[in-house]
Amino acid sequence: MKYRKKPVVIEAIKWDGENFQEVADFARGNLTYLIPYDNKPINFRIHTLEGDMFCSIGDFIIKGVKGEFYPCKPDIFEATYEVIDETRNNA
Repeated sequence: MKYRKKPVVIEAIKWDGENFQEVADFARGNLTYLIPYDNKPINFRIHTLEGDMFCSIGDFIIKGVKGEFYPCKPDIFEATYEVIDETRNNA
């Protein structure tokens, strides 16, 4: 038997190494640890349903369907998700 993943709209933000406050605001306190390098955040941990996971520069932080947060590597994110045009829904 084969199954298809249901289409789900998610919210996500990309960690670019410079937008820590924006990522922290998005993740609403689920960031638990920061690893600094030359006074710049490089990696951090985010609390997920499966436990704490590392986020590296370039990773996307996804808000799941139940409000949970988790990191996703860029190649997996790009293969799984596409940007939606929200303006079409409001026309």
